[in-house]
Amino acid sequence: MLLLRKLLFPFAILYGWIMSARNYLYEMGVFKSTEYRFPIINVGNLTTGGTGKTPMIEYLICFLKDDYALAVLSRGYGRKTKGYLEVSTGHTATDVGDEPLQFKRKFPEVTVAVCSDRRSGIAKLKNKADIILLDDAFQHRKVKASTNILLTAYGDLYIDDYMLPTGNLREPRKGARRADIIIVTKCPQPVPYAHLQEIEYRLPLGNLQEIYFSRIGYDDNLYGKTEKLPLSYLLGKPFTLVTGIAKPEPLVQFLKAKNFQFEHLRFPDHHAFSASEIENLQKQELIITTEKDYMRLEGKVEKFALYYLPIRTEILKDQDVFLKEMIVHRIEHTLRG
Repeated sequence: MLLLRKLLFPFAILYGWIMSARNYLYEMGVFKSTEYRFPIINVGNLTTGGTGKTPMIEYLICFLKDDYALAVLSRGYGRKTKGYLEVSTGHTATDVGDEPLQFKRKFPEVTVAVCSDRRSGIAKLKNKADIILLDDAFQHRKVKASTNILLTAYGDLYIDDYMLPTGNLREPRKGARRADIIIVTKCPQPVPYAHLQEIEYRLPLGNLQEIYFSRIGYDDNLYGKTEKLPLSYLLGKPFTLVTGIAKPEPLVQFLKAKNFQFEHLRFPDHHAFSASEIENLQKQELIITTEKDYMRLEGKVEKFALYYLPIRTEILKDQDVFLKEMIVHRIEHTLRG
């Protein structure tokens, strides 16, 4: 696979030129971006996935939902439906995608919608919310968000990556200039302060850009269809870990550090489980999975012993309050016009 990616390097150069030209035409006003008079917060990345967008959206929801009416707009990756659709707790991942369904079930009071055309989706949501959170729309240049949050993973910084298909970049690195806030996600625990300083020095930050660092935090409990169990329940119980996410390594390392005994069945991101794979999973005695994967497995794997372990975004260096204050300041500035 690595050799093939190297052989495709000329195509990566061509793709980079195309994306650079596209961005230039937007910046020159040849291609139009729609700007709105209410807050739109866009959470995205420059790469193909695995930077922690889902827990970041949930982080924003948790501290904003009590003071503002929120809506989340997503493309709904992997869904079988078309057009604009508001998500209900009764939908399935096939209807709306795994991440939007996760948002709605965790925060039923928040309006969640899916639509591949973000402008069309925003038009339908603007009278239902004070703030719209855009999930994974950094390359959707037809919309000009009031705040752009760019995520890049600690072990896979965008400055060290290459354009598709040689690397994982969706657009050239200079696209990071559009970000108002850059968050380096999935930092290890513990992480030397000097390493964070080195990353901050290496990233070409603009004068108005702010940088923060975060890690993945794990819940103390496992959740199933009808019950909640302490994570310690897994001690001495061999289980099967099932993941269909871009980068399951942090979860695997976390579980190994707990001295749990498990077999890991790894599938691609947003994997659509086949009938034979479901049949195999039915044979496993105890399954632990991610919350996103649970949205796709629920109703298919008819097992009582199917649980998920939620994750959350935790901001490092005691900067949590400052990040929240900055986001609220930008929201209020936009609302004042």
